[in-house]
Amino acid sequence: MVFAQPYWLLLLLLVPALGVWEWRRARGRTGLPYSNAAAVRATPRTFWTYLGSLPALLRMGALILGILALARPQERNVIRERYAEGVDIMMVLDTSTSMRAQDFTPNRFEAARDVAGEFIRSRVSDRVGLIVFAAKAFTQAPLTLDYDFLQRMLDEVEVGVIEDGTAIGTALATAVNRLKETEAESKVIILLTDGQNNRGEVDPVTASEVAAALGVRVYAIGVGTYGEAPFVRDLPFGGRQRQMVPVEIDEEMLQTVAQTTDGRYFRATDKQALRNIYNEIGELEKTKVETRTYTDYAERYPFFLWPAFGLVLLEVLLSTTRLRRFP
Repeated sequence: MVFAQPYWLLLLLLVPALGVWEWRRARGRTGLPYSNAAAVRATPRTFWTYLGSLPALLRMGALILGILALARPQERNVIRERYAEGVDIMMVLDTSTSMRAQDFTPNRFEAARDVAGEFIRSRVSDRVGLIVFAAKAFTQAPLTLDYDFLQRMLDEVEVGVIEDGTAIGTALATAVNRLKETEAESKVIILLTDGQNNRGEVDPVTASEVAAALGVRVYAIGVGTYGEAPFVRDLPFGGRQRQMVPVEIDEEMLQTVAQTTDGRYFRATDKQALRNIYNEIGELEKTKVETRTYTDYAERYPFFLWPAFGLVLLEVLLSTTRLRRFP
């Protein structure tokens, strides 16, 4: 409950002062002179004697309720309607064995999967899908609003399940195919890779030209430090060997792919940088949300005004009958 005219409530500050004034006036009121009041003092006090101050209390109560009624108490029923214009996003994730390089913590793939999960959880009304690739590309999850399902599908992705290689062009073409018939005004591909296109039948630049023709924008992310990165290899006869391997990201190709589709290319050299990149993409591809608010006001002043009238009537009734004072 709220008050439409709360400034009337300031009058409540005067109520204690009026109460003190009423009490002092009652104490100073003179009565009839008697030659001997001993017999009156010996008279036992009745129930009505104790209620002598009730009319004054009723007046004070009526005054308080009247002030509350003047402040116009209201109940507000607020209804909000939200209209969201979502974005269709296909996330394309590299799962080649080079993604096990440990220049990220704990490695590139785990860091990329964690940050992708954070990005999914930050979406509101966008449809998001997932494509994984190595030597071939597969749709792990179609476009969906079920982010819990998408997160489960992302958690199931592992490096080494698909034949090794880096088919960037094929992965892009698969993502474009998933987006070509959607009705969303904004269609986006987020491509994350750490290598060069060395497998597949489709050239990445050709795939990006098709994407541009269909109104699909590509944000390309190259993951990996500069120079060399630590990599742990499984030895043929058991055990593991840690060695430094060169980081070979075809940045020129990724920049061309992004520019062809009016997208952008980013380079991530650690997990926090990758998180910042996804946040920036999220800001670039914000969902348009329109909110309409309807407020219904219900006046509740009668709940205070009628009891105030009732207290006034009761005070008048008692003051002129059982609690009447003489003189």
